[in-house]
Amino acid sequence: MELNQIQKNKIANSAFLVTGGAGFIGSNIVEFLLKTGAGKVRVLDNLSTGFRKNIQEFESRKEFEFIEGDIRNLQHCLQACEGMDFVSHQAALGSVPRSIDDPVTTNDVNIGGHLNMLIACRDRKIKCMAYAASSSTYGDSIELPKKEDRIGKPLSPYAVTKLVNELYADVFFKTYGVKTIGLRYFNVFGPRQNPYGAYAAVVPLFMESVLNGTSPFINGDGMQTRDFTYVENAVFANILAMITENPESINQVYNIAVGEQISLNQLLEKIKEISGRQNIKAVYREARKGDVRNSLADISKATNLLGYKPSVNVTNGIKLTYEFWKSRI
Repeated sequence: MELNQIQKNKIANSAFLVTGGAGFIGSNIVEFLLKTGAGKVRVLDNLSTGFRKNIQEFESRKEFEFIEGDIRNLQHCLQACEGMDFVSHQAALGSVPRSIDDPVTTNDVNIGGHLNMLIACRDRKIKCMAYAASSSTYGDSIELPKKEDRIGKPLSPYAVTKLVNELYADVFFKTYGVKTIGLRYFNVFGPRQNPYGAYAAVVPLFMESVLNGTSPFINGDGMQTRDFTYVENAVFANILAMITENPESINQVYNIAVGEQISLNQLLEKIKEISGRQNIKAVYREARKGDVRNSLADISKATNLLGYKPSVNVTNGIKLTYEFWKSRI
């Protein structure tokens, strides 16, 4: 992931807020900004799904600040945006199954919190907010690869919230001039992703099982495909989106992925091969409600308007992630 000198200078002379900065993707964004020499990096997180340990190593840095607060509280959002230039809005309640179990909280956090952040960005004159959108927005569309302007109907409450986020962002740009860019993540994975809890994602779950020598669960037949995206690619997209100088790139949504399609069965085989534990067998169970069958992104829009190019492919990303988890045992 390389930035030119103009981009590095812009980061060095700017202040950044990362909501959800103690979480998986957010903490990786914080780390990159600090390593690149950002003038100021502030985190807003209520630590409901994020962890203080993810940002502990940054707390001694004078450029870093942590605010424990909730995006559902408008005053917290306004306080966090005070004095900031750019916002990377990652705070949300993820997981399709979680949203099916508890649609009310998912709605309150993802829609209410997103609306509060838009208001705070408007009132605090934020230059641009990059926000976490989702490939779940494509819903029941079976068209592959996925193109930003062609979506289906959402298949879960979580997908509904992410679609509404895009609609709100568009309205705030047209009504108030709030500059935003939505990043539709495709199955982001990598270091700091939580493998524990009822709503853990598939990659850390597979990693945990293989490292412990236990059989991982696969929902369905394992033939469903995903465009797994290493977290470094998502981080790069956020940086490019926040500091873009291209006026055509604003008030848009972009697929953030690699453009490679593999099945869950193939994913497990890659992890087994990297780990050398070929004897592990998956346990198959009933498919989950709300899950998309196949997913593959067309990333040409992000390449053309943002300059986004994934720097880590799936295989290398799995190797890096495996080494991270192995070092934690």
